[in-house]
Parts: sequence; C-alpha cells; structure tokens
Amino acid sequence: MSRYLLSVHSVEGEVGDPKADEDMRRWFKEIQALHEEMKATGAWVFTGALHGPDEAKVIDATGDDVLNTDGPFAESKEHIGGFYVIEAEDLNAALGWATKASAVIRKPLEVRQFRDGTYD
Repeated sequence: MSRYLLSVHSVEGEVGDPKADEDMRRWFKEIQALHEEMKATGAWVFTGALHGPDEAKVIDATGDDVLNTDGPFAESKEHIGGFYVIEAEDLNAALGWATKASAVIRKPLEVRQFRDGTYD
C-alpha cells in the first residue's frame, strides 16, 4: 500500500450556487458516506479542511534572516481548500478515490503519491 495526497482545489472568489438547508444536509451526508466508505475499505488515513489563502503565512528561514510574510506562498487564484491522505494499492486505486471524492465535493482534486521513506 502507498499513501497518496488528494488535494481539493478551489478558485478564489468562485461562489457556488446557494444551497437550501436541506440540500446542504444532503451534501454533508454524501461527504460522510464517502468518508465511511474510505474507512471501511482501509483507505482512510485522515482528512482536513483549510482556511482560505488570506489566512496563510509564509516562513522563509533559508537565509540569514527569517522572513514571515502574509501568504499564500504563490500568487494564484487557485488554492488548496482541503485534502485527504489515503492509502491505496496503486495509482489507479488512488485515482478511483479521487474520482469519487471530486464527484461528492464538487471540486477538482490533485493526486500525488508520497515518496517512499516519508517521515512517520
């Protein structure tokens, strides 16, 4: 098994269609069902949602001085809004989970495998 990062991408200023309370409840149930399926199959490691890029800070301690600036790291309209860390048999299995997650979350996901020898 390998670990993969499924990063959920959002676009700054992009506003989805307003949802009625019932639609929001149904959507959260769909997300919860996805999480339960991941857990039941052993794919689940953990997930997280992030604050917007306006909350980001960038630390650069590569030189003599430590620079602390407001983020995000790169100027871009797109940013990571959340993520999943999963375990999957191979890239195709990870892509399958990303497909399911993208359909439920209604956002694009980037899939990247962790390097061997990552720090646990």
